Amino acid sequence: MASTYPLSTSKPLVLLFIFVACFFGPSIAATRKLAALVEQQPLVLNYHNGALLKGNVTVNLIWYGKFTPIQRSIIVDYILSLSSHRAPLPSAASWWKTTEKYKGGSVSLVVGKQILDEAYSLGKSLKNSQLVYLAARGGHLGSVNVVLTAKDVAVDGFCMRCGTHGSTRGKARFAYAWVGNSETQCPGQCAWPFHQPIYGPQTPPLVAPNGDVGVDGMVINLATVLAATVTNPFNNGYFQGPATAPLEAVSACTGMFGSGSYPGYAGQVLVDKTTGASYNAHGLNGRKYLLPAMWDPQTSACSTLV
Repeated sequence: MASTYPLSTSKPLVLLFIFVACFFGPSIAATRKLAALVEQQPLVLNYHNGALLKGNVTVNLIWYGKFTPIQRSIIVDYILSLSSHRAPLPSAASWWKTTEKYKGGSVSLVVGKQILDEAYSLGKSLKNSQLVYLAARGGHLGSVNVVLTAKDVAVDGFCMRCGTHGSTRGKARFAYAWVGNSETQCPGQCAWPFHQPIYGPQTPPLVAPNGDVGVDGMVINLATVLAATVTNPFNNGYFQGPATAPLEAVSACTGMFGSGSYPGYAGQVLVDKTTGASYNAHGLNGRKYLLPAMWDPQTSACSTLV
């Protein structure tokens, strides 16, 4: 069974609060009443008593379609950055450290096999069952097998979802995930905020930190599915809502990257003075990444790095 991730959520009460506050003025009494009106209940992801991933976890990568060496290095460096503390703060590792607050405890990710399928062995249009078939190439020894599809590969439901994760059953049980490159298919949905959204406020897009809208978008979605795979690997870990369409560690905080975020606005993030690129996390080899907010079990709130 797999979990999928749409791009956006809405916060109508927050927007209502902003509108009314601006219209009626800033009186203290009115502000208090409005604050009470829009005060949101704590976000709670319930723990369903299932097994979580912990300790050293190998991430095997199945590259389906054509990726350049630079594109592959952006993603590999991101995964390696999650378990390395050599990058300055705020770092990808400090972002990942939030997963330690879940009952599974500390998780250290290492990159294992990298399998290149540049010949599109299953064609350029994939069904969900074929994603699992491709993921199985990574092996079944407690690893997480991640299928990454190139920009010219169509996948059932792609653009309605930006990534997915799940697990197989039986003796060959393993966790898997999939993320696609949306550069030419739906960057407004799966590579936002590096591309203008299809719907909603048409704010200018941010500059991608690694200069690749499609792959920098993949990093955001890979962050989402990796965090979910660790904290809800077998659909009985941490989530809110139905198990078939759950809100999980990062998907519960969709669209939030920095403080002050709201639908259509990613929040206050860092900007590289030389390139103008937006980011909120440092990685290995001088990389910079924009990583989504993650739910913090200790505060019952979405936590951002900046």
